[in-house]
Formats: sequence, C-alpha cells, structure tokens
Amino acid sequence: MLVIENIGELFLPEARLLDAYLSIEGDHIVSFGEGPAPKHNGDTLDAGGGAVIPGLIDAHTHLVFAGTREDEFVHRCAGKSYLEIAKAGGGIQRTVQAVRDASLDELVELALPRLARMLSYGVTTIEVKSGYGLTLRDEIKMLEAVRRLGELQPIELVGTYLAAHTLAPEYRDRRKAYIDLVVSDELMARVAEEGLAEFCDVFCEDSAFTLEESRRVLEKGKEHGLTPKIHADQITQMGASRLAAEVGAITAEHLEHIDEGGIEALAKASVIGGLLPGCSFYLGVAQAPARRLLEAGVRLTVATDYNPGSSVVESLPLTLSIACTQAKMTPEEALTGATANAADALLRGDRIGRIARELQADLVVLETPNVDQWLYQVGRNAVRAVVKKGRIVYERAP
Repeated sequence: MLVIENIGELFLPEARLLDAYLSIEGDHIVSFGEGPAPKHNGDTLDAGGGAVIPGLIDAHTHLVFAGTREDEFVHRCAGKSYLEIAKAGGGIQRTVQAVRDASLDELVELALPRLARMLSYGVTTIEVKSGYGLTLRDEIKMLEAVRRLGELQPIELVGTYLAAHTLAPEYRDRRKAYIDLVVSDELMARVAEEGLAEFCDVFCEDSAFTLEESRRVLEKGKEHGLTPKIHADQITQMGASRLAAEVGAITAEHLEHIDEGGIEALAKASVIGGLLPGCSFYLGVAQAPARRLLEAGVRLTVATDYNPGSSVVESLPLTLSIACTQAKMTPEEALTGATANAADALLRGDRIGRIARELQADLVVLETPNVDQWLYQVGRNAVRAVVKKGRIVYERAP
C-alpha cells in the first residue's frame, strides 16, 4: 500500500477536497478523503501541503519525429506565415524527409528524452500520431516507434494513424492514388490488425485534404475499428467540424476558425472539442473560441500539439496556463481538459483522468497548495512527484 498524506487540495476534478489523503493498493486507488489518513502499514508519500491531481493526459501530439526547423521559427518571427513557409519548401515536408531518413531505433532514441521531460511535467498518458512518413514503410515505422516507446518508459502511449496529414510529395499530381494508399489493406488494415493505432485522424484543410477525401479516410478507418478524429478548422473554415459530427468522430481538434454552425454540430453530436492553445500561441494567431464552445455545451480537451514546426511546446502545464490567459478558460476548466475530458477523448475515461475508487492510480503531487496557484505561476514546473499505476515514477530532487 502507498498512502499520500498531507494533501493541501485533492482535485478529483468534480470536487476539490482540502487537507486530504489518498490510499493506493497495487495500481488502483482504494480510498481518499479529507482529514488525516487512517492508520496503515504501507509506504507514505508526504505531499507537504501540495495539491494532488490526476495524472495529466496530453491527448494530441506529434511526438515522434526527426530533425529541427528553427530556421522556420526565425522566418515566422520576421513575419512569414505558416502557409508561406510551407509553399517555400518548409513545413511538414521537411520533417517528412527527416523521418524517412531516420531508422526506427533513431526515432525511438530521439523521442525518449522528450518523454522524460514530459513525465517531469506530470504527464502520464500521451496520444501520438503518425503522419511524417507518408509511405507504407515509414508510417508503419513511426507507429512501431510509438509502441516501442511505450515499452521503454512509464508514460502510456496511444497511437493514432495520421497518414492523411499532408499529401506525400511523390503523389503531388496523383491525389486519388495517395488516398488509395492511405485506406489500403496494405497500410490502414495492417495498422489496425497489428494494434499499432486505436484512432484514425485526418488534416481536413484547404492545404491538405478536402471534405470528401477526409470523409473517405475516416469512414474506411471506422470499418477497420479505428475511432475517427479530425484536425478541423485550424487555418480556414471549410466545414470540417460538421464533418466530425457527421462521421461520429470522438474529437474535432484545433477549431481556431470554427463557426457557429460548427459549434452547434459538435454540441448536438456530443463531439469533444480539442483545443491546442500552445499552437496558437506559438504561431501568434487567434485562439479557438473556448468560451463559445463551453457555453454551447461542448466538452473540451487541452493538449500541447507538440511537433517540430507549429508547436514546439513540450510542457502541458504551460499549455494549460496559456488556455487560461489567452483562451479565457478557468484553471478548473483547463485542467479538466487535460484529465477527465482527455481520458474520455482517448476512450479511457473508465480507467484514468479522474480520482475515484477503483480507478488507476495515475497521480501528480504539486508543490503549490492548490491548482489555481499552480497555473497562475505561468511556466513554473511545480511537480513534486508523479505516480503511474500506483508506483512513484518521478520525484523532483530536493
């Protein structure tokens, strides 16, 4: 047994308990409450008056990649847009070439230190997309890297098939042939049969894939048991959120340019909205309309969108603070978006994302006495300890 004592605030998230304790048996939570812990013969973790929250869930990342694009960062700082950089030969295609040139082992070695840093920020579960390979061999390689990474360190990784991220350069004049590859038995069916991904995603955008191309990919993914997700309304408004509702997507993510019709469609179909405030912050563009979405009854996740081009942001706590200061979410709303709602978005709400009896003991102990003070101190890493499946997997050096 492991008992966390002297908890200043226990964030469930449907309630906040003060001066609390929490008991763990094996990998599950067995009891918690306000006041001192009952007598026990187990190990003790002293929270020191700090808050305890569910383990953070980063529900949208592009963690596996090779190469860097700091020159594009400089160009963007000088005023060039994301699309201008892409048209000049930069953007996703540069990372595609770097990933194609890298071996499976190299992709794993590059990602391991990123995961170690994310663990230190309190992240215990991460969704990871493919989409930088764009060939049969390289998409499989990326998803195999995700699987191996999950075996090598404590964070749970969830794979998403995103071959429809951008058009592969060798298919520039053969769009239908590329979509045929994306939905082929050789690629999509293999991904599903080998359990390399649980979700199928598509970048529905003027510069990527049309509504009908996106629909074809997502519907075919459903036939193979892959739950649909969609990059929607990031750069332009073209009805991608409505498509998410029509195909029964679990999430529509980005939403910077969603309109009222799209918001209504998400709410009516109970599609979860995925906000990526660090991406908007990094690109210097307007945030998604979080308040309008919330007021319409759309549940929201908050994730980093960690990638080498448009959101080189590893810190989910920093992203949560940005959600508060820039998208005008409350700390409770933002944190719920990286715990309970994120768990539901990854179809794990019956296991993680909340503090409740019999749920998996994925927990973060903070140095601050409450959640509000944690996110108020923008950029500070206030994580004291991380528990994954009932085991302490990270402790900050005193």
